Amino acid sequence: MTTVRCASVAFLFSLLHSVLLARSESFIGINYGQVADNLPPPSATAKLLQSTYIEKVRLYGADPAIIKALANTGIGIVIGTANGDVPPLASDPNFARNWINSNVLPFYPSSKIILITVGNEVMTSGDQNLMTQLLPAMQNLQNALNGASLGGKIKVSTVHSMAVLKQSEPPSSGSFDPSFGDLMKGLLGFNKATGSPFAINPYPYFAYRSDPRPETLAFCLFQPNSGRFDSGTNIKYMNMFDAQVDAVRAALNSMGFKEIEIVVAETGWPYKGDSNEVGPSIENAKAYNGNLISHLRSLVGTPLMPGKSVDTYLFALYDEDLKPGPGSERAFGLFKTDLTMTYDVGLSKGAQVRNCLEENCANYL
Repeated sequence: MTTVRCASVAFLFSLLHSVLLARSESFIGINYGQVADNLPPPSATAKLLQSTYIEKVRLYGADPAIIKALANTGIGIVIGTANGDVPPLASDPNFARNWINSNVLPFYPSSKIILITVGNEVMTSGDQNLMTQLLPAMQNLQNALNGASLGGKIKVSTVHSMAVLKQSEPPSSGSFDPSFGDLMKGLLGFNKATGSPFAINPYPYFAYRSDPRPETLAFCLFQPNSGRFDSGTNIKYMNMFDAQVDAVRAALNSMGFKEIEIVVAETGWPYKGDSNEVGPSIENAKAYNGNLISHLRSLVGTPLMPGKSVDTYLFALYDEDLKPGPGSERAFGLFKTDLTMTYDVGLSKGAQVRNCLEENCANYL
C-alpha cells in the first residue's frame, strides 16, 4: 500500500511539474546587471534561470558569454547598447551593421534575442546631444536588422525613467514633459512604425522614499490600504505599480499612440540599505516582489489595460557589489551569487510544485 501511495504521489508530482512547466509566464523577466566582481559563471546562471519561472532576461550590454550560455534555453534575451555607443550608431550606418554582426548574428536564433535597447534613460540624462542622436541610432540599428532579414523578429527600443513624465498623479493626467517636444514624438513614431514597446522603469520604492507614510508603504507593497481615487476616470487605484504604469498609458494615449505596448524594463525593491535609508528591508522587498509577481500572474492587468499582464523585468537577478551610491544600490538581488535565493517570492518551479501538492492544486490547475 505504501509503495502504491508513493508511486501515486510521484506520478502526481510529475504531472503537476509538466502542467506547471507548460504554464506560460512569459510576462516575468529579470535584469542581469554585471557591475560586480563576484558573479557566478554564465553557464551556472543559465541553469539557475531554467529552474525558475523567469522567461526573459535583460542585459545592459551584449556579453557574448552570457548570450551563448542562454542558447537553446528558450529564455528571451534583451540586449543593450551603451549610452556611449549612441553617437557612433547615429552617425555611421556601418557601425550599426557591425554591432549587429558582432552581437546578434553569431548567436541568433539559438539564443532567443527579442529586443535591443539603445541606451538607458537617455532622455532624462540631461545630455542634449545624446538625446538628439537617440532616434537616428535606433533607426540605423533597425536598418541593420532589416538588412540581415531580422527586422520583424528582433525589436529596437530605448528605456526611459519615470522622469519623462511631467505629470503622473492621478494616473489619468499622465503626460510627457513638453520640453522633450518633437524628440519624444519621433521616438514614439518609431515605436509605432516598428511595433516595438515603450520601455519604462517604474519604482514604487522611490515613491515611498519621497513619501514615507505607512499608508504609502502599504499602497506601494500591494498590501491592504484605502486606495487612491482618480477623479478623471472614477477608478480607485489599490497599488502604486498600476498607478505608475497607467500614468504612462495615459501619456501615450494623450499623444495619440494607443497601440504602443508598454514594457516594464525595471522595477524592484532593495532588501537592505544604509541606516539613514527609508524602506529597504527583507520584509518589504519580499512583499513588493512577491505581491507584484502574484499580481502579474493573476492576469488582471491594470485598470487602463485590463486582462493582460504587462511584461515586467524585475530588478535584479544578483546584487552588484561594485555599484556606487547608497547601500541599497547594491542590495536588489533576488538571488545570491552562490545561486541560493535571497528571499523566496515563488519563482522556483520546485517550490510551486510543493505548494500545489500542499494546497491540493486548487490555485495551479
